[in-house]
Amino acid sequence: MTVGPAWYMLLAAGLFVIGIAGVLTRRNALIMFMSIELMLNAVNLTFIAAGTALGDLSGQVAVFFVLVVAAAEVVVGLAIVVAVYRRRGTANVDELSEMSG
Repeated sequence: MTVGPAWYMLLAAGLFVIGIAGVLTRRNALIMFMSIELMLNAVNLTFIAAGTALGDLSGQVAVFFVLVVAAAEVVVGLAIVVAVYRRRGTANVDELSEMSG
């Protein structure tokens, strides 16, 4: 029995839903970043599965660019979270929204 692209798409959809649930339900900025990364990896899985099914390398090229953007997002996002945590003592997003004003 072989695993076809539909199974990978189903797995990616499940991972994406878990990521959305993490972003919408959690209030900790680090967990939200991890959930966003999970969603990006789900999209990468769909690119790879579609590229493999079509016999094309463009899916792998797209994954490369998504990984580069994700790495830059993690570096900048985590630097901001660490700076805010040192200053405020919390990474709760609800409390950080009080900073405007």
